[in-house]
Amino acid sequence: GFRGGYWEWRARELGSGRGAQCPPGGSGLGLSSLCALHSAVLGTSRLSAPRNRPEGKVLETVGVFEAPKQHGKYETGQLFLHSVFGYRGIVLFPWQARLYDRDVASPVTEKSENAAGHGSKEVKGKTHTYYQVLIDARDCPHISQRSQTEAVTFLANHDDSRALYAIPGLDYVSHEDILPYSSTDQVPIQHELFERFLMYDQTKVPPFVARDTLCAWQEKNHPWLELSDVHRETTENIRVTVIPFYMGMRWRYCIRLENLDSEVVQLRERHWRIFSLSGTLETVRGRGVVGREPVLSKEQPAFQYSSHVSLQASSGHMWGTFRFERPDGSHFDVRIPPFSLESNKDEKTPPSGLHW
Repeated sequence: GFRGGYWEWRARELGSGRGAQCPPGGSGLGLSSLCALHSAVLGTSRLSAPRNRPEGKVLETVGVFEAPKQHGKYETGQLFLHSVFGYRGIVLFPWQARLYDRDVASPVTEKSENAAGHGSKEVKGKTHTYYQVLIDARDCPHISQRSQTEAVTFLANHDDSRALYAIPGLDYVSHEDILPYSSTDQVPIQHELFERFLMYDQTKVPPFVARDTLCAWQEKNHPWLELSDVHRETTENIRVTVIPFYMGMRWRYCIRLENLDSEVVQLRERHWRIFSLSGTLETVRGRGVVGREPVLSKEQPAFQYSSHVSLQASSGHMWGTFRFERPDGSHFDVRIPPFSLESNKDEKTPPSGLHW
């Protein structure tokens, strides 16, 4: 279920939700703590502001929880609350990714040496649903310390040329991260692309359907939006999830660090090994990641960031470790699962006219 994050801040800011009811089925969905914190903004009943509420602190009803789907997938237009980072979002479209999860590797797997001599388990990928989503712009400032709220992709502008843009408020979300809810608001998500991509249709469930612009955007940019492989591994209760993307001439990778324990730890160093099929092996060491040394605690358990890498060859792979520090000053290394950097999948070639 939900753990800390922006909505805990929002509950404090908005005030107590006394008198609110937990969403139906909440107690059976592992959401009791969520109900206690957020019944004021995601509940089954409308609430009026208590008289002793500080001036300017006004409650607003966001919507009503729905039961999370144990099977199947969420459709375009599904509203949700992110169970880890706590932002409001809406599903643009689902992806079927291959999840290589070393935490549930088959007991009959054997260790092997990959091309760079890095010993690792042979892990078979299993199909898993991820979603490309829009993040509500109102929530971005409150999660920016825990997660980069932008995705890099290729977009066509008005003269149909291509350029590389960073679009604020795009994310890739795993199926289990989604806490679905419904809303009667015809524009429930504030994002510059919301009304360009989606329109309200009260006859549909969910009532937000894709416009032609979203379908065209997805079709034109499919190779650059495509999420194909996800890699996951846990060391000493720190789970590392890596999602690589081929972007033409270089790769983007998104990493989530998640503390599954109650002990506070801080990321201090990164150690990368980057192997190119040209025969080169590069070692990268440095303090923290993206200029940060994030603290992972029970209240703020996760941190997510993106970076880029270029190779001298058309493919290769990366692996490494993150060094964490405990409160007593001791250190431990967390493995980064090895992942491939492949540029020849589906014979993709970058679109012409790119501006780097």
